[in-house]
Amino acid sequence: QVQLIESGGGLVQAGGSLRLSCAASGRTFSNYAAMGWFRQGPGKERDFVAAISWRRGSTYYADSVKGRFTISRDNAKNTVYLQMNSLKPEDTAVYYCAASPFIATMPNEYDYWGQGTQVTVSS
Repeated sequence: QVQLIESGGGLVQAGGSLRLSCAASGRTFSNYAAMGWFRQGPGKERDFVAAISWRRGSTYYADSVKGRFTISRDNAKNTVYLQMNSLKPEDTAVYYCAASPFIATMPNEYDYWGQGTQVTVSS
């Protein structure tokens, strides 16, 4: 089992910044080589945002967030971060972190999910 707990969401004005955190734990956590962030807006599907590998720190981003969002990890703390800058109203969504055995961009390739944290960007 793997437990993922997100934090750091909130309300911010357009152009502002937020940093999300995802703390991972669990007996089988070491089996999962990568972490991803996804988001789901009202009435929309869950979309890939960014992913990172634990060992090498390789990163991947959705085109919509490249240059604005940065994913990073702290291996000692088993924590992944998503620094979000230059936020736009269309970034409003529930953000989820997830664990996968490999770097992936599709939700069905992730085995464990956090509970989500709301990010609201006002115009």
